[in-house]
Amino acid sequence: MTITEHTDTETDLEVHHRTCPLCEATCGLEITTRGDQVVRIRGDRDNPFSQGFICPKGSSLKQLHEDPDRLRAPLIRRGDDPATATWDEVSWPEAFAEVERGLTGVLDAHGRDAVALYFGNPSAHTLAGVLYNRTIVKALGSRNLYSASTVDQMPKHVSSGLMFGNPLFIPVPDLDRTDYLLMLGANPWESNGSLCTAPDFPGRVKAIQARGGKVVVVDPRRSRTAEEADEHVAIRPGADAHLLVAMANVVVTDGLVDLGPVADHVAGLDDVCAAVAPFTPDAVAPLCGIEADVIRRLAREVAAAPSAAVYGRIGTHTVEFGTLASWAVDLLNALTGNLDRPGGAMFPLAAHDRAGRKGSGRGFVIGRHHSRVKGFPEVKGEFPVAALAGEIETEGEGQVRALITVAGNPVVSTPNAGRLDAALSQLEFMVSVDIYLNETTRRANVVLPPPSALQRSEYALAFYSLAVHNFADWSPPLFEPTSPMEHEIMAKLALIASGQGAVADTAVIDEMMIAGVLQGAMKGDDSPIADRSLDELVGLLSGHSAIDNLVDAMIRTGPYGDWFGAVPDGLSLTVLEANPHGFDLGPLQPRIPEALRTPSGKVELAPEPILGDLARLEASLARHVNGDVVLVGRRHLRSNNSWMHNVNVLVKGKERCTLQVHPDDAANLGLTDGANAEVASRVGKLVAPVEITDAIRPGVVSLPHGWGHDLPGAQLDVARAHAGVNSNILTDEDQIDPLSGNAVLNGIPVTVSPA
Repeated sequence: MTITEHTDTETDLEVHHRTCPLCEATCGLEITTRGDQVVRIRGDRDNPFSQGFICPKGSSLKQLHEDPDRLRAPLIRRGDDPATATWDEVSWPEAFAEVERGLTGVLDAHGRDAVALYFGNPSAHTLAGVLYNRTIVKALGSRNLYSASTVDQMPKHVSSGLMFGNPLFIPVPDLDRTDYLLMLGANPWESNGSLCTAPDFPGRVKAIQARGGKVVVVDPRRSRTAEEADEHVAIRPGADAHLLVAMANVVVTDGLVDLGPVADHVAGLDDVCAAVAPFTPDAVAPLCGIEADVIRRLAREVAAAPSAAVYGRIGTHTVEFGTLASWAVDLLNALTGNLDRPGGAMFPLAAHDRAGRKGSGRGFVIGRHHSRVKGFPEVKGEFPVAALAGEIETEGEGQVRALITVAGNPVVSTPNAGRLDAALSQLEFMVSVDIYLNETTRRANVVLPPPSALQRSEYALAFYSLAVHNFADWSPPLFEPTSPMEHEIMAKLALIASGQGAVADTAVIDEMMIAGVLQGAMKGDDSPIADRSLDELVGLLSGHSAIDNLVDAMIRTGPYGDWFGAVPDGLSLTVLEANPHGFDLGPLQPRIPEALRTPSGKVELAPEPILGDLARLEASLARHVNGDVVLVGRRHLRSNNSWMHNVNVLVKGKERCTLQVHPDDAANLGLTDGANAEVASRVGKLVAPVEITDAIRPGVVSLPHGWGHDLPGAQLDVARAHAGVNSNILTDEDQIDPLSGNAVLNGIPVTVSPA
């Protein structure tokens, strides 16, 4: 199927509009094709959300689609050693039969917990990855669930769950209306933003400055974002929670608390005011590396601004106090009256959301069960991925003996990566859903490749719930898929895991999921479709495939939906398809208290687990940090974790996988620019070229995340030519944030010396 929006009959060129799926910004693209070839990609200037903005990643979709290393057919590995193994290209029935043989053998012999699942970052960038992952989880019934969330944003889920009752109810900075933006651990000039969907994030930041506002960036490095800010505060890595709690202390002690619009919907104010008392600016300054007077000034500026938004991202999450830092971001927004108000931190309402007027709920808990080896608490159904290697290596009941990975490369992206790589070789069976033979999937017995991004529908399900402006668009497939769609692969794995076998019809899963959405929407006397039949509603769905029908059902019964004709001007997939540039749903609106799901029906400023962990934060104030060297990661505009390094236009040019070192440290350590340095931690060591720069604070060194493409057996020719080094050789799997299970990837103690 090729959906043509416009054809130039003289040149046989077709113009299509769709959403870029490669990062969280969801920029609109204008793609020109001739037949089955992409001719040109540029920003969609008529997209009201992105307004023509595009980054280098978006323009590389052609190269990703045409990449000769991208797998087009299933593979079965012959041989145990990835360096010498061969791969047989097989039919899809053969591949699924092999998956059934391997998984069933482990399940029958060792039980459900013997099979683990790992979902990688790209899962959030596809409809199937968001919607159909859960079918495998439910069908398998294993407690051994892992994902990239615990090397990324899990602290935000925990703090949001504890404060608002829903781990997915995450406030975002209202960039387009704020007067003051305080960013910590974020570099949107390189990343395009994260947990904050904002096409042209840099342009939105510049607009704050143009209207007389102020932008402050807190980062150990003078990143590209910090260079553009009105003020850069060079914090010592890992001290974000100390800084933010001290700022809350100033707001309290200076009598600046003003809860604003949420004043009647807040619990725990007295408790939190008492809890932040020990964290004075003078007490935290030595650990933060920021003068106490600067901390006081920043707190007073946030409180005094007509509107302000505090925004913390991955640099504040992948540290030892990640959940406390995440909580303190929203605490500071609340104490200064900037929670749930225009220009502050607000909650999006996406077209697919179920926005019921409840105002209370069951709340959020962690630790419903614990991991077998180290007793880590379950969080949002997951265990820390840092624990996966130990669960494979350690014998006994519940030992992980088989693994399913979906769109992930944990051998590169998780702590003590060398240990996990070795552990994977001990598995009895492994199956991977992936478009590449990468450093992880080279260990699989079977690899199942979904179609390319241009052969599937696009609707940014995970990201429109985090958008700084309510917006919706849907993109049909550009080209006809030549293999099963990703949701069909996922459904087949679910059927195999549930014991129904490789020949079972995936339509069973599709029908069950669509029925679940519609039946949920039909409940209640006030439902506009309460008196309609399920069969009638299913017959009215207008998608091109089962997963499109599922999206159509969600949108039609969402807050802007047409409710199958009950709301004549409402949204449906048909309406979105007729508006290829997208649908502007308006600026963010206040959503408290109706959207809260805490048992109290209030914003919980002082959740018990948070108050308990503050004791650990207070104990850290006694640390002596002089003379230590710590490692932090960094991002680059032309990179997205490990999965975009096989595109030449994105990796060519000056080497980016360098060890950044401050000139003073270089002099003290005997390092020279361009020469190699050895970096060692408790768990590993590596050698990387030195880049001396005053853009990083003394005592800190930096390596980019997601590199290290030189392992034998991986078939990524371009990435191998620009292999770089894997910074996760140095990260310690024993260092995690205890509340969220998130790995500590920043602030790693290291020693550095000339190689």
